Amino acid sequence: QVQLVESGGGLVQPGGSLRLSCTASGFNFRDYDMGWYRQPPGRRREFIARITSGLSTLYDVTVKGRFTISRDDAKKTVFLQMDSLKPEDSAIYYCNGIPEPQSGYWGQGTQVTVSA
Repeated sequence: QVQLVESGGGLVQPGGSLRLSCTASGFNFRDYDMGWYRQPPGRRREFIARITSGLSTLYDVTVKGRFTISRDDAKKTVFLQMDSLKPEDSAIYYCNGIPEPQSGYWGQGTQVTVSA
């Protein structure tokens, strides 16, 4: 049974930083590319970053240069370092394997709110 547990969200002022974590179980983590996604209020979930099993990275233009994705295969954890946060970064943040190791399954996400 696949499990994805996101953590590290919270309330932060504009310009601040947060580091999100996502711990996975139930699939061969090291064999999967991993992605971070977010769902702003009233909008669909959107892709923001990807890290391959070979440690190549890809970012959406909205976060490139501000966010950094990384992974620790021994801990089955993927991280998202978020710097220079803006109010428009406020969303629920999710991680998942690429492709989804269990189609349609998503974790509970972690809420990020950027506000003064």
